[in-house]
Amino acid sequence: MSRFATIDVGTNSVLLLVAERAPDGRFEPVLERAEITRLGRGVDQSRRLSPEGMEATLEVLTRFADEARALGAEGIAVSATSAARDAQNGAEFLEAARQRAGVTVEIISGALEAQLSFAAVYSDFATDAAGPLLVVDIGGGSTEFIFGNRAGTVEFRHSYDVGAVRLTERFVHADPMTAEDRARIETSLRETFAAHPHPPAPPGSVLVGVAGTVTTLYAIQHAIDPYDAARVHGGTLSLGELKALADRLCQLSLEERRKLPGLQPKRADVIPAGALILLEAVKALGLDGCRVSDRGLRWGLLAHRFGAGAAHS
Repeated sequence: MSRFATIDVGTNSVLLLVAERAPDGRFEPVLERAEITRLGRGVDQSRRLSPEGMEATLEVLTRFADEARALGAEGIAVSATSAARDAQNGAEFLEAARQRAGVTVEIISGALEAQLSFAAVYSDFATDAAGPLLVVDIGGGSTEFIFGNRAGTVEFRHSYDVGAVRLTERFVHADPMTAEDRARIETSLRETFAAHPHPPAPPGSVLVGVAGTVTTLYAIQHAIDPYDAARVHGGTLSLGELKALADRLCQLSLEERRKLPGLQPKRADVIPAGALILLEAVKALGLDGCRVSDRGLRWGLLAHRFGAGAAHS
């Protein structure tokens, strides 16, 4: 069977997927990896990718591309999102990736990012939903709301400039987070979600959360350590669980959070803000919780670039 790879370069982390395409067109994972590199550190203030963030990301990107080739990947698609879109020196990163990793990084638009994330969710959750599917995609630099219909078509999307890294850098000034820090984050989120109105969640809607913040919160809730995608994917976080998680994470110190089962130590500094984003998103949509997907943008990109009928390059 043919093998292909996708690499998702985000504001906070880099994710690798190598998968085989079966004769029926379905993809089965061969290898999945994720590493936190903080490409977007400081971008919110400087509008530039830092040398440290670029170097860490390029090192992981090169290693992931080598692993994909070693596993026989016939093609490698690499996407970059929020941080690279926002940065004035994004072109410098793209050229370095071409020279060092031998890959072409495509900075995808917010619209395509939403389409790919929704496609990944739709393939796994459409049969579970009595009504429309909604997706919340929480990244390091931005958060997307995506509404889709039963036919798999995106009907509404909006990208909000609130992400776990961005809000931590803007508002968190103490360890542990103070009540004032938390209040500033919550106020910012509520104002942001209200300033760009979204449709009300239709009756019977199922909300699915994707990306590392959501999967990490589920892993913490259930003390899944080491991380096991099979135990996380398809899980549910209730509104009550999200409130309790946010309270717990905001009250713990950084060192205490680093010891929590299910939490990658490198994510410990930004997970309180991430928990608040998910909590406020669920509340803004008027829902009582969300499902959890371990298969986000990289899976949608896989089908988009290497699925049946796609032009491979």
